[in-house]
Amino acid sequence: MMKSLSICLLLVLTATYSQAQMSLSKKMNMLIHITCGPADPTRAALGFLVAKTALAEGHSVTLFLAGDAAVLLRDAELDQVEGLGTGKLREHFEAIVKAGGRFYVSGLSAKARGITESDLQGKPAEFAMPTKLVQLAATSDRLFTY
Repeated sequence: MMKSLSICLLLVLTATYSQAQMSLSKKMNMLIHITCGPADPTRAALGFLVAKTALAEGHSVTLFLAGDAAVLLRDAELDQVEGLGTGKLREHFEAIVKAGGRFYVSGLSAKARGITESDLQGKPAEFAMPTKLVQLAATSDRLFTY
């Protein structure tokens, strides 16, 4: 009886370990939705830091900036925003771009804050409506919000 129980326990532990290893090695499609802007630099930079980290680990990452975060791709904001313990926005942005990350900016939030196409020029970013956010969320393996 004890031997059978030990074998069952060993099989369960082996299966659990194998599952954990598979999920750690699986490359995921991640969506990072950021609504915090320059007034909350720590959370804004944290969203970019998580995106940079996920890309460095080989995952696919898309960021959707909405609300107050719609201004974060302006050069002035990229240069000025620095989170407490979460780093400089510009450094994270450059690493995200280099690793192939993609940005969407809420068209409604951007319009309300005076963000134009010229603010996105030369950046891997485009304006998008809420339907795009819903589509991205529906096709993502993981969704983070900041």
